Amino acid sequence: MPKLVLITGPQAVGKMTVGQELTKITNLKLFHNHMSIDLVSNFFSYGTEIGRNLVTKIRMEILEAVAKSDLEGIIFTVVMAYDCKEDVEQMEQMKNLFKKNNGEVYYIELQAPLEIRKKRNKTENRKKHKPSKRDEEFSEWLLLRSDNTIRTESKEGEVTEKNYLKIDNTNISAKDVAKMIKEKFNL
Repeated sequence: MPKLVLITGPQAVGKMTVGQELTKITNLKLFHNHMSIDLVSNFFSYGTEIGRNLVTKIRMEILEAVAKSDLEGIIFTVVMAYDCKEDVEQMEQMKNLFKKNNGEVYYIELQAPLEIRKKRNKTENRKKHKPSKRDEEFSEWLLLRSDNTIRTESKEGEVTEKNYLKIDNTNISAKDVAKMIKEKFNL
């Protein structure tokens, strides 16, 4: 029974870093959103329709393969725009891939204030694993633009998954957040 651990939240909240720590204490593989974005960006800008479509196809193909495999599961990190119909539909498609294959879905939403995320946006780990974040000035511009144009935090009752956990990780290490997730869901 494959598991899908979705880690959502705004840019630079620590989704990938928490996912990295969670892979160390579980048998789950990590697929952070920039693995597909940065691959496609070698050919097409993520800001174009073809770029976004390719990113979506890659994500869905990998998630479907995992859902049908004998792997224990996968951690997928993504910025979720709750006010964007396409994002909501895509998230449902991802979850349904696992549910129709008798898998389990775990939904973790991280949050931290903008000032904390601006600092995290400049970490060496982030730049190492996300080439598009190496231009710090442009990366911060994207972070600020995202904060002003999309809603990345769910409203009370908006997420209806039975396996749901919302964590303000402002003052909690990624390692401790990963332990919280593992313990809460017995991963």
